Amino acid sequence: MRVAIVGYGIEGQQSCQYWLERGDAVTILDERDELDREVPEGVTTILGDDAMMSLDTFDMVVRTAGLSPHKLQTHTKVWSATNEFFLRCEAPIIGVTGSKGKGTTSSLIASILRAAGHTVHLVGNIGVPALGVLPEITSNHLVVYELSSFQLWDAERSPHKAVVLHIEADHLDVHADFAEYIAAKANIVKYQSRSDVCVYHPTNQWSQSIAENQPQFTTHAAKYGTPENTNPVLETVFVEDDNFVTTKGRVVCAVAALKLPGAHNIENACAAMSVCLSYGVTNEQFANGLAAFTGLPHRLKFVREVGGSEYYDDSIATTPGSAIAAIKSFAHAPTKVLLLGGHEKGADYTELIDVCKKERVVVIAYGANRNALKTLCDQADVQCYVEPGDMNEVVKQAHEHVGAGGVVLLSPAAASFDMFKNYADRGDQFISAVQSL
Repeated sequence: MRVAIVGYGIEGQQSCQYWLERGDAVTILDERDELDREVPEGVTTILGDDAMMSLDTFDMVVRTAGLSPHKLQTHTKVWSATNEFFLRCEAPIIGVTGSKGKGTTSSLIASILRAAGHTVHLVGNIGVPALGVLPEITSNHLVVYELSSFQLWDAERSPHKAVVLHIEADHLDVHADFAEYIAAKANIVKYQSRSDVCVYHPTNQWSQSIAENQPQFTTHAAKYGTPENTNPVLETVFVEDDNFVTTKGRVVCAVAALKLPGAHNIENACAAMSVCLSYGVTNEQFANGLAAFTGLPHRLKFVREVGGSEYYDDSIATTPGSAIAAIKSFAHAPTKVLLLGGHEKGADYTELIDVCKKERVVVIAYGANRNALKTLCDQADVQCYVEPGDMNEVVKQAHEHVGAGGVVLLSPAAASFDMFKNYADRGDQFISAVQSL
């Protein structure tokens, strides 16, 4: 079979290898003039602005996650690594989506299930291409798949268990509009069977609107993180008296078992625990699983204390909602300095700026949208300084404005592509700048 791999990033590279090993004739198509990854011997490349003109000459077109299916105008079958994995995977799949918290919740699920003795594969948007581990998976394993809207865009199957976290407008620089973004997310439950289940956010209307696509929504979908849950089928977890408890009265373990800061991470833990309840996890295993996971890189990670002030790397926070959650994690701090800005994704910053005013946050605006952020801050009477320099200069200016006992927080609420390779590069540069103070 003649297979076109469209887009040659991390996922495209893995897809190329996968279809090569299946014995197919693989061609890489990419609109860039030059690739930054090694191409396997014998693989043809078609590069440049006209790369998509030849799609009809292939038997299958495999799009990379971030490429809109609408850009692929062809009569050839358009496929994806996500669709291929769901088609071939023998193990039950737990899928996690949302605008924030996906990686943390997916990791907590994996940690809990491993503590309970299961063999678990954590794949997807978290940075592990699923097709790469497919040969290792057997029917008695479990898969936790972090699913972005891009991976769900044209999904033709849904996971056996779905988790839908907090949803807000995101990726509107790629999706046509918010409605398309929501429709993509909804595929996480759209193709579930009537016996599959979904847990969803207790207060977020968009999370519930997605969950309502579940075939048996009234009995097989339930809110996590709230005691007001009368679902007769699906037991979920909430917090009461500093303990994680279930809607059926089970006291699982102390909230203190969770080693991640912030109320939003307690919510993430409730979601993770809710979806794990059906796997026979004991109270001790829940506590051990929560404690074993201490956070992912660039997710509200402590970097260093300088002059009595703490510096935190939350570079993964690419939406205003993520930055709000991070700010609220440090309500105790006498001063808070927020490093804000980057590549615009069509987000609404109104609520974030309001929170900055309420919490008396000092904003250091940098990156491509720094002037627009400065205008919003000025209108709301939020103290804001514009920094046109690199991350070293951004951190130096933050250092000037934070007092003893304060917090400097890199939580940009924007994408990184204006100044950095990706969010990890942004976080790494922040860490390096802080270490140099």
